[in-house]
Amino acid sequence: MTGKTHIMGGIASTVAISHFYTYEPAMFIIAGAIGGIIPDICHGGSKIGRRIPLISRVVNTIFGHRTFTHSLLFLVLMYVVLSLFISNQSFITGLLVGMISHLVLDAATKNGIKLLYPVQITIRFPLTFKTGGQMETIILLALTLVTIYYGRLIVL
Repeated sequence: MTGKTHIMGGIASTVAISHFYTYEPAMFIIAGAIGGIIPDICHGGSKIGRRIPLISRVVNTIFGHRTFTHSLLFLVLMYVVLSLFISNQSFITGLLVGMISHLVLDAATKNGIKLLYPVQITIRFPLTFKTGGQMETIILLALTLVTIYYGRLIVL
């Protein structure tokens, strides 16, 4: 999936969750958008990889693309590190929700993800889509509609 779809996935996920839980909405949703692109730090051509090229190159050299940063291990480590340095639970949870939305979206692509890294098993949904293809545009539209639907119900 492309960066814009990952950002909208993070936003849609956090906006929908905000409807059911009492997280600080603005912080939660902004963190979801950021979390939506964090796993692609392993790819130099991604939105985050272009912004932080040195870290992106190092992570890609060590782990490759869609391995460690697309795994449950990465999510757990991010939670531990974030909890040590950030006290705002809305922000931490929003980042994690955004990252989870990223993993779900990438599992819907032909290349899938290494969710159980370091175990080298590729996880993908039975029905997959080409990154940047017509189906991704439909997914982006659906995520936008989810955001609008749930967004009208929350007050920032």
